[in-house]
Amino acid sequence: MARDYYDVLGVARTASPEEIQQAFRTLARKHHPDVNKDPGAEERFKELNDAYSVLSDPGTRQRYDRFGDDFRQIPEDYDERVAAAAGARGGRAGRPGGGGVRFRGADGAGFDGSGVDFEDLFGGMFGRGGGGGGWGPVPGADQEAEIQLGVEEAYRGGRRSITLGGPHGQRGYDVTVPRGVVDGQRIRLAGEGGHGSGDAPSGDLYLRVRIKPDGRFRLEGRDIHVVVPVAPWEAALGATVPVPTPGGTAKVTVPPGSSSGRRLRLRGEGMPNPRGQDGDLYAEIRIMVPPEPTARERELFEELAAVSAFDPRRPR
Repeated sequence: MARDYYDVLGVARTASPEEIQQAFRTLARKHHPDVNKDPGAEERFKELNDAYSVLSDPGTRQRYDRFGDDFRQIPEDYDERVAAAAGARGGRAGRPGGGGVRFRGADGAGFDGSGVDFEDLFGGMFGRGGGGGGWGPVPGADQEAEIQLGVEEAYRGGRRSITLGGPHGQRGYDVTVPRGVVDGQRIRLAGEGGHGSGDAPSGDLYLRVRIKPDGRFRLEGRDIHVVVPVAPWEAALGATVPVPTPGGTAKVTVPPGSSSGRRLRLRGEGMPNPRGQDGDLYAEIRIMVPPEPTARERELFEELAAVSAFDPRRPR
């Protein structure tokens, strides 16, 4: 039996959405494979992701609370169908003399299904199954998981093999990452979600992209920000210097008289956008001085200090 999702996150069944989110964030930081090198950290992190994806969605959480591990087989509009069937029968959806059906949720509590004609309720929509009525084929539910990408992976796109864990074990997927995906974007894997019953189709699996922090590149939407170190004389006299981008090295012209913090824009060198305008790359100048100047360099700096009237602290 799959582990209870509330136990996975260490929260009570009455936990608020905020408490669930806080618990997930705390545990995800602790067990993320990038920071936790324990052999079981990756599996634990996947288990946390699976639990959070279910409990963070109000509708999915409600079905999980009521139906337990079988919640993915239950249509999202279950309550509406029960109400409609009851209304059509004058407030009673059951068949006279019909045996009651009791479903047990994840918390061990159940609800009485007696009085609900499930064959009549679902049969018309999904068809009769097995020759004996009942639920009939039920389409699989859509599912969602996260996929973490580096900036360069997201920039270039391409094939990626991933392994996801769930209540029924691990499974591998070959994913085509579109070029230029951004944080929060979803990648759809058709038919890879929850299994349908009978001949009903499976749901879809949606992978929500999370871009990992990068020491060189900072993303703002599709714009990329990068720091470009320059020497004092390059900043004062102007120069053409290399600048790293996720797609390789570009060149940027530093205008004469540039100070630290000045941003130079490279149009279209940010994250690609297959459906519109590419982002821009902003190169921020940072003036660097020799950490251990030679005797000659020190002499030249002293000579410059003696002849220059420039005061960087004077208001301009």
